Amino acid sequence: MNEYEIMLLLDPELPEERANEVIQRVRDAVEAAGGSWDGHEPWGRRRLAYEIAHKGEAVYHLLLFTCPAETLDEITRVLKITDGVLRHGAYRRVEGSTHQKAPAQAPAAPPTTAAARSADDSDTASE
Repeated sequence: MNEYEIMLLLDPELPEERANEVIQRVRDAVEAAGGSWDGHEPWGRRRLAYEIAHKGEAVYHLLLFTCPAETLDEITRVLKITDGVLRHGAYRRVEGSTHQKAPAQAPAAPPTTAAARSADDSDTASE
């Protein structure tokens, strides 16, 4: 048995009940294979670095569990074909590592315009 974590990115328009079904399906697969469910950390809705399926945001979930490698293969296969899952990444946890909570979202900086940048450049050039 190996320790794994899955970072799951769900469609932000997916109803919460359906999101819970997807997570429960993973948990059921782990427990049916004799594995253990170590935790679920909902990270919430976050902005994506680039659009996935024309979506600019996703709802992040971190799933922590222990199971055989064959079970992980089946879970990833099912997640690939599940509607509402934008992306997922399955990773083996490092032995003895501790998990931290989700990093806080940084506030969005106001966009700078070309005029503001050129004014800033001219101020530093005159010094």
